Amino acid sequence: MPDDANTIRIGNGLQRRTFISGISSVTVPNGVPVVINSDGQLGVMTSSAHYKEAIQPMAKSSEALLALRPVTFRYKKELDPAAIPQCGLVAEEVAKVDPDLVARDEKGKPYTVRYEAVNAMLLNEFLKEHRKVEELEKAMAKLQATIEKVSAQVAAEHSAPRVVLDGRLSAGGHRAVGASQGERTPLAARGSDGALPSKGFFLVRNVPV
Repeated sequence: MPDDANTIRIGNGLQRRTFISGISSVTVPNGVPVVINSDGQLGVMTSSAHYKEAIQPMAKSSEALLALRPVTFRYKKELDPAAIPQCGLVAEEVAKVDPDLVARDEKGKPYTVRYEAVNAMLLNEFLKEHRKVEELEKAMAKLQATIEKVSAQVAAEHSAPRVVLDGRLSAGGHRAVGASQGERTPLAARGSDGALPSKGFFLVRNVPV
């Protein structure tokens, strides 16, 4: 085929299954996932900035995830006779929400979901929510500090002694009452003739408010 320099091709396009030994159950700790496009080309998704352009924050683009519908399902028997339960997304539904999140077959129809892109969008949404939580925690901390300050002020005011003068409260250490009540100490000085004023006040100690 033309433009096949430095290219390895296996099969003629008629095969529908491929078996390669030495891969299954072999751990590759420093490896990366291998992907395939609709033409059957194998490769990896590179992440280095060296291969990218127009890099910008994802911002609100990841909010498309909120319209997706995760599902559970089983593959048809001809694909999986064991009918193992699966979970994921439906490519056709995803394509309606965001066409860039699906890979298409040779006919241009949605074939599978680009889960690696979905994962990146999930991370963006997580970070956005995490920042909101941090802001709420800071606001709650300020509110708690204000509540504690006000509570301390109220407690101090309630613990301070009061003085009642003719039925009115004022700052001081005792309650002053009229001459007809309790054990008293005169507060008003006698006049020049030795008589008390017509309306005097007396100090009664340790009278609760």
